[in-house]
Amino acid sequence: MSAPLIGPYFGTYAADEVAWLLKDLSPLDLAPRTPVAEADFFASLPAEYQPDDAYRALFDTVLRENSARCALAVAVLTELVLSQRGHGAVLVSIARAGTPVGILMRRWAALAHGLTLPHYAISVIRGPGVDTSALDYLARHHDPADVVFVDGWTGKGAIAQELTASLSRYRDTTGRTFNDDLAVLADPGSCVSTYGTRDDFLLPSACLNSTVTGLISRTVHSETVTAPGDFHGAKFYRELVADDVSQHLLDTVSGFFAAVSSQVPSALASVRGADRTPTWVGRDCAAKIGAQYGIADLNGVKPGVGETTRVLLRRPTWRVLIRDAKDPAHRHVRLLAAARAVPVEEVPELAYACVGLLKTEIG
Repeated sequence: MSAPLIGPYFGTYAADEVAWLLKDLSPLDLAPRTPVAEADFFASLPAEYQPDDAYRALFDTVLRENSARCALAVAVLTELVLSQRGHGAVLVSIARAGTPVGILMRRWAALAHGLTLPHYAISVIRGPGVDTSALDYLARHHDPADVVFVDGWTGKGAIAQELTASLSRYRDTTGRTFNDDLAVLADPGSCVSTYGTRDDFLLPSACLNSTVTGLISRTVHSETVTAPGDFHGAKFYRELVADDVSQHLLDTVSGFFAAVSSQVPSALASVRGADRTPTWVGRDCAAKIGAQYGIADLNGVKPGVGETTRVLLRRPTWRVLIRDAKDPAHRHVRLLAAARAVPVEEVPELAYACVGLLKTEIG
């Protein structure tokens, strides 16, 4: 069985902060030979869009303004997980957006409870699902009942649904049962019951691509690069080390832990006292928008600040819908859309702060 990858040999996170259950594809050329369609998006790696200096400066502003809010959500989520799953929890983040969240949760657990929680990052890809080789590794080294899957945020709940379906298939095949209750920092889509907040605000880790996630690419799975028994693959972008702010993000957010600690009990009580039953508002919102704008495949509707930011950074975006075009909290979306010549349409009745629409998914 393959061994986990750790920094500094793979990624820029410290070796004790995360172990990547991935195959290193750094030496390979995975650029698509034709324009990327949905079918081959997860089997190729186009060059990552690197924002200009103005956007990078805006990231610094967002990090400064939202880190305390993010730190409080991390604390609430970690306390909720520990109360539900115990102090023997094993954090397994969804690479790559979930990885900074898992590291921050691990840091809060150490600060508040003196715990050293194991933390892994694995691949979950829409279609292929959860990396079963990674699940095999986890099952051999830990009690599956202790594993807590972690992600950054929800949009329509695609990853939550993929996780549930994959773990069900895995249980039927192997007899091993993992808990499919996905823990997320922000759940604006109301897709999970374990979350730090349901507010639709910008998480600093959603602002950039690999340069806020340890210089690791998104994950890929293809018969041409991963053999049976291999973990799903990813690249380590060593050439971007001068632009890496992954550690800066972690240190900035965790630097607010002490300041927000007095707010944690009331914020945690508020989450515990709420009706946390998923309503899947994100999925319903996407369906309504899809019908209105003639988007046949709802994979092309990306609701929420995090999803909109990511799609602008990663995909050929057709249009951005925004609830309040003057809201300074979402100026990064307008800036990024302008840089990529993507039209922005104000929709006051929008359920989310903003929604990104994919060009390739127009019917």
